[in-house]
Amino acid sequence: MAAKVLHILSQRPSQTGSGITLDALVRHAAFAGWEQRVVVGVPFDDPHPEVGGLDSSQIHPLVFEQNDLGFPVPGMSDVMPYCSSCFSGLTVDQLKAYRRAWRTHFGHVINDFSPDLIHAHHVWLLSSMMKDIAPEIPVLVQCHATGFRQMELCPHLADEVIAGVRRVERFAVLHEDHADRLSDVLQVPSERIHIVGAGYRDDLFHACDRREPPEPRLLYIGKYSAAKGVPWLLDAFERLLLHMPEAQLHIAGSGAGEEAEEIRNRMNALAPAVVMHGQVSQSELAALMRQCTVCVLPSFYEGVPLVLVEAAACGCRLVSTALPGVVNHLKPQLGPALTLVEPPRMKTVDIPRSEDLPIFVERLTKAMIESLQSGSVVNEPIDLQTFNWKAVFGRVAAIWRSLLDRPD
Repeated sequence: MAAKVLHILSQRPSQTGSGITLDALVRHAAFAGWEQRVVVGVPFDDPHPEVGGLDSSQIHPLVFEQNDLGFPVPGMSDVMPYCSSCFSGLTVDQLKAYRRAWRTHFGHVINDFSPDLIHAHHVWLLSSMMKDIAPEIPVLVQCHATGFRQMELCPHLADEVIAGVRRVERFAVLHEDHADRLSDVLQVPSERIHIVGAGYRDDLFHACDRREPPEPRLLYIGKYSAAKGVPWLLDAFERLLLHMPEAQLHIAGSGAGEEAEEIRNRMNALAPAVVMHGQVSQSELAALMRQCTVCVLPSFYEGVPLVLVEAAACGCRLVSTALPGVVNHLKPQLGPALTLVEPPRMKTVDIPRSEDLPIFVERLTKAMIESLQSGSVVNEPIDLQTFNWKAVFGRVAAIWRSLLDRPD
């Protein structure tokens, strides 16, 4: 009989990196014969999400913006690509309602499904509750690094998270830096932490039908957020237009809140040189990548940004801030396709020092111009095999089997 795994994500699926990871793992696990159920948090106007091609009867959403959960789904980042709450802004009563609703919801799903193991995403509140709700079921928590940031933003919740999460049996991380930090924060031995890496869908992201754009065309994918470096990307693009007036900057993504609205207004003011596509599907994103020359990631905080691998697979040249996950885990494979930009010094994990921003904009402008002039990378050898989802799922499934004490 197939082993049963329950996947858990506290926010909306398919709209963030963790949601895309969930979707990919579910697809590959289904192909490998695992029986699955998925629990996610959703808004009132999207009560029937799709995850990994599963039947709707296998997906169990907890709906926010109704009854005791009369607030938007809290996000693991304070700026999400949709309307969300910030954990740091939740009241004591809202946090109590949040915990109570998830406990009740999980209780029903676990009683109905009787999973053999639980795969939870994010080192945060939901994962910290797993061993209280289902103490006999082995748990793997996949760290996406945003839990570290939430501990800084919500110090009143950090001790609760650490005490709860450290009880789970296994952890999965993207790379060695996360493994070291997780071991230090949770004070758990390194043998409980496994590096699984990041994955991309090579059936979608490829350069087979790539079309070279008629004009210099840049692409940014992500949230409308200062932490993602978007305001300074726009500064750099305005400078670039002085050298390449025909250039375009395409933006795929969205955001909610005052900060996102200010960024949106500025992008509107730069139209038609800036083209906003909004939130796009994975297939639409791949098609857009195949129509652009350079993908730019000006972020100040990332794990292993999979979007760079996807863009490289579609033939784009890449410009990114020299973040640890990019330097240590992407640069060796991406090689000359990737141009690194030294980031500004940081006041906090994702807030730059203002005095360093002018030189950062200069560096970013120079890197984008040189990359556009170099053209696409379709004829340059890039080895991305280690990043495909088949390889990532193989590493995750090995952890699942070890938790169940089953051989390959």
